Amino acid sequence: MQEPDILFFIAAFFSEVIGTMAGFGSSTVFLPIALFFFDFKTALILVAIFHMSGNIGRITFFRHGLNMDLLLRFGIPSVILTIVGALLVGYIPQPVLKLILGIFLLAYVILSISRPDMSVKATVRNTIFGGSISGFFAGLIGTGGALRASFLTTYNLEKSVYISTAAAISLAVDISRIPVYLASGYLPQEYYYYIPILFILAIAGSFTGKRIVSKVPQKKFRTFVLLVIGAVSLKFIYDGLQVVL
Repeated sequence: MQEPDILFFIAAFFSEVIGTMAGFGSSTVFLPIALFFFDFKTALILVAIFHMSGNIGRITFFRHGLNMDLLLRFGIPSVILTIVGALLVGYIPQPVLKLILGIFLLAYVILSISRPDMSVKATVRNTIFGGSISGFFAGLIGTGGALRASFLTTYNLEKSVYISTAAAISLAVDISRIPVYLASGYLPQEYYYYIPILFILAIAGSFTGKRIVSKVPQKKFRTFVLLVIGAVSLKFIYDGLQVVL
């Protein structure tokens, strides 16, 4: 195993720890980091596999709390639009995808800091719309968890119900997009051995994050992570604009 591989796995583990502690999906933290190691398409599928592994762990721990009605209303449009977004990846230049990702992350950071209590009215129409748009971005740029959370928190679900329902929807999204990425050849064979390692790291990172989350001031830590993501998003926007313009 070469040094870049070790650094990538270390980054994966701490991304899951940070994502668990800060309340983000790990993909929001990990995808920008993975892009320093791989091209966009390879990073996209590796992060998706890692993200799926973490969701399996969360569903296992909170499997009795599913809200089936919300799962269907939000999950079905998420899956459909995830496939659409994943199919579009192969037709859009990678610099453009990086630019889209940078703008998405920056907008998310600005809204999260300026309006931390922002929520969307809990209606059937908004639920379907939220599932559709979050699924589309998950398939296209690998991170739709921020949008998903903003819609699901509107329902004021009990914590275990929220965690299990969000994880189940997210898992359905991952299961939908990963085969599209694989069929499109986004994961070279030399990286297949990453899959079991990422699975173990996702479970270990989630467990570690849950163990230490109570010892860290949540609000300050979340703000710090948001600022780091914001800085990375600016780099992606700059790099994308350099090519696009």
